[in-house]
Amino acid sequence: MMFDIVQIEKTHSQFISKTKMPYGIDALNSKKGIKVSKISMIASSNICKKTINYYINLYYSVGMNKFERQRKELVNVLREEGIKDKKVLDAIFNVSRHLFVPKEFLDVAYGNYPLQIGEGQTISQPYTVAFMLQALELKKGDKVLEIGTGSGWNAALIAEIVKPGMVYTTEINPALMKLSKRNIAKLNLRNICVIETDGSMGYEKEAPYDKIIVTAAAPMIIKQWTEQLKEDGIIVAPVGGLFEQKMIKAKKINGKIVEEELGYFRFVPLKGKYGYE
Repeated sequence: MMFDIVQIEKTHSQFISKTKMPYGIDALNSKKGIKVSKISMIASSNICKKTINYYINLYYSVGMNKFERQRKELVNVLREEGIKDKKVLDAIFNVSRHLFVPKEFLDVAYGNYPLQIGEGQTISQPYTVAFMLQALELKKGDKVLEIGTGSGWNAALIAEIVKPGMVYTTEINPALMKLSKRNIAKLNLRNICVIETDGSMGYEKEAPYDKIIVTAAAPMIIKQWTEQLKEDGIIVAPVGGLFEQKMIKAKKINGKIVEEELGYFRFVPLKGKYGYE
């Protein structure tokens, strides 16, 4: 009996070495990020559909286990570097970073360093992301405003932690706004709203917020952000010059903002009316 299987367009040798498959499949499913061509039969002998499906599923499990191992290793690194919040560590394990980086960086998607995502922007170092989320003291049901969506990974992590709470994330760059929407759609998260707007002015339409997080270097804790923050709410933002910033944790207590310095970091500059550009 002859039947069709997916004809793979690349990585033939990789497929054979990982699956030990004795047939000529040489590409991946389109869901794995590689374009799939027409379906055709390559095997030179008769084989059952069940056997082919077994080997294809085996290949996919090899790929998934690779990323799962890398996520576990990253979580262990973050724990050793002082990240204690289990909610944050669980989110970093559960929300796949490799879905948010360009294809050329897939092999290093779980390295503890920033990566370029285009438009002069980066996906932040995992430690920095975890540090900020831990400082934010996120809880289930929180309504969170993120200034600077970028790749969308940070928003996805927050959404995972606060669900069923909502995340409103602003992005001033149209290309990055579209990129983040595509990335977030891969996870089918329903509690994220990406808005193309100038986040330096906050997002008054959905205010007030329990928490606000800023993912770009700001010249100050901007007044509009504090006005849109609930009583006992928290803002975490890098504040300072273009080359180095202090991470500030600001809490609204009795209507006043009380700031705490958490150390030095380096971020790309905030764009917009109250930013650097």
